[in-house]
Amino acid sequence: MSYNLQVSIDRDSGFCFGVVYAIDMAEEILTEDGYLYCLGDIVHNDAEVERLKLKGLRIISHDDLIDLKNEKVLIRAHGEAPETYKIALQNNITLIDASCPVVLKLQNRIKNSHDAKEKILIFGKHGHAEVIGLQGQTNNEALVFQDIAELEDVNLPDKFTLYSQTTKSTDKFYAIKDQLINRGFDVKANDTICRQVSNRYDDLRNFVKSFDRILFVSGRKSSNGKVLYEVCRQYNPNTYFISNADELELSMFNPGDKVGICGATSTPMWLMKNVKEVLETY
Repeated sequence: MSYNLQVSIDRDSGFCFGVVYAIDMAEEILTEDGYLYCLGDIVHNDAEVERLKLKGLRIISHDDLIDLKNEKVLIRAHGEAPETYKIALQNNITLIDASCPVVLKLQNRIKNSHDAKEKILIFGKHGHAEVIGLQGQTNNEALVFQDIAELEDVNLPDKFTLYSQTTKSTDKFYAIKDQLINRGFDVKANDTICRQVSNRYDDLRNFVKSFDRILFVSGRKSSNGKVLYEVCRQYNPNTYFISNADELELSMFNPGDKVGICGATSTPMWLMKNVKEVLETY
C-alpha cells in the first residue's frame, strides 16, 4: 500500500550564518591540509560531525589542547574563553577563529560589564560551549541559570546585569526579566538573543500550521533544537523529534498526510532532504 505523503521542507530551516561560516572555513582547510583539529563538536549535530570527520576533522577537548603544539585548531561558532587563546599562544597553535560575530559581540559586552564591576547573571544552559566562553569573560564569576527556579535559594545582589545565551527563547528571557523586576531587583537587562534564531519562531509558527504531521530534525545535543521543537509542538501537536531518517516509523503517518520537515540552526539541509527522500518511498 502506498501512503502518497505530500512532503515539504521549510526553506528557512537549516544552518544559521555562524555555523555556515565555521563549516566553510573547516572544509577549506581540510581540502588544503587533509586534516584539521577542532575544539569540541563543530556543530551540535552528530551526522554533520561524522561527515566532516571523514574529510579529516579531528575533534579534541580542552584537555587535549594543553598537550597539542604547532598545529592549527578551529574555534567553532560557540566561541571560547580567554584561557583558550592563552594556551594557544604558549603552544604555538594557530587558531582558526570561526566564533560567530553575534557571540563575539556578546562576549565583549559581558567583559565590559565585568570590567565595570557589575554583578552579572547569564540565562543559559549549564556546561554549554557558548556559556563557558561567556563565563570566561567574567573570570567565571557570573551566575549562570537555566531556569528562574534555580534562583529561589540564591542570595542575589540588589542590582545586577542580565544577559542571555544567544540561542535562548526570547519570550522566556523577557518573562524572567519581568519576574526579577517584580521581586524588587534593579535589573539592567540586555536582550542578546540572536535574531536569526528568534525570527525562526515566527517562521516556524506559520510553517507548521499548514501540515498534518511535522518532523523536526535535530541533534539531541542542540539547545536551539530543543527550543524550536517546543515552538513547533505548541502550534502543531502532531510534531515528532527525530535525529535522522533511521528514526522514521510508518505508524507516525496516515495515507495522504501533508508532512512538513524543519530543523534547528545546527541541522544540515542534506539531512532534511534525506528524510524527505525516505518519506517519498512510503
